[in-house]
Amino acid sequence: MAHDDMAGSGSPLTADELVARLTKIRLYYPPRAEGTPRAPLLYQPITLLWAIGRAFRGEPRTLPWTETDEALSALLLQHAQRGERPRPFYPVLALHHAGLWSLEGHTGPVPRASGSPSPLRRWCEEQQPVGGLVEPVHELMRTDGRARIAAVDALVGRFYEGLDADPLLAEVGLYEDTVADDAPDRPARPAPGHVRETSAEARAAEYDRLCALAERRAASGCGGRREGTSEDPIRSAAVRRAVLDRSEGRCENPGCGGQPADVTDGGKPLLDVDHVDDIAGGGPDHPGLMIAVCPNCHAVKTRGSRREEYREIFRRVAREKHLRLRPE
Repeated sequence: MAHDDMAGSGSPLTADELVARLTKIRLYYPPRAEGTPRAPLLYQPITLLWAIGRAFRGEPRTLPWTETDEALSALLLQHAQRGERPRPFYPVLALHHAGLWSLEGHTGPVPRASGSPSPLRRWCEEQQPVGGLVEPVHELMRTDGRARIAAVDALVGRFYEGLDADPLLAEVGLYEDTVADDAPDRPARPAPGHVRETSAEARAAEYDRLCALAERRAASGCGGRREGTSEDPIRSAAVRRAVLDRSEGRCENPGCGGQPADVTDGGKPLLDVDHVDDIAGGGPDHPGLMIAVCPNCHAVKTRGSRREEYREIFRRVAREKHLRLRPE
């Protein structure tokens, strides 16, 4: 896909389409001694994760070259793990030709990210392009929490095998338990003309992806590295989003006597995600033992006289709903 194809396709970009693009990014490798593992340089994922973090915070899509150069140079100096140098022009030019990064305000063709660094640095300094994620990617990363966490997972999984990406994720603002949340202004339903049917198979596949992400991070020991944090916020974000998606916007307590389909002013479900067994007491941080419930049902289970009865109901319902989407 060329650069202009993604920007002008006329239909919203999906999480699956973006992940497919990220898994096809050309890999660049450092020189290596004979017998050492071959692993890709981290220029491109550092740049993309920085830009995704900016979109997540609602910051402007594009920046002047001087600001991009300064921010990325600092990140490369701090988070290089495979010999990367503070040369932001390499990933910016590579991602432009991969169709993921827009460059505006320049004249003539954009050089390829190869060869001697001097001409590439000179081109950026002379042209001073304004750049950032292409608009469809930026908008998806700004608004869609499910797509955002899928993109983060795809980049970390492809580039960071054997490395710890969490310090970088914390630096760019993605090591948060809200990283899988939608933006407040994201419509609760697709805009007219942009409806995409979500089949049962597609919902199950998305649920499986979120569960698998959480399980991978738990198995690898990710999380808990940031000062003052004992839980892994990215795993927590994934499991919370999985449970909310599974609920389809309704309280999962089968005996709910309140307003099981109530919504916020923005049209979003008014639901809490609850650990059936309190996480403080060792309850698993996994969708199979978590449930989406309205605030009233949550309060009864937490401090009501029937809380043990509710706990057993929630445990059964959570397990059944989990296995319906992800059979063992």
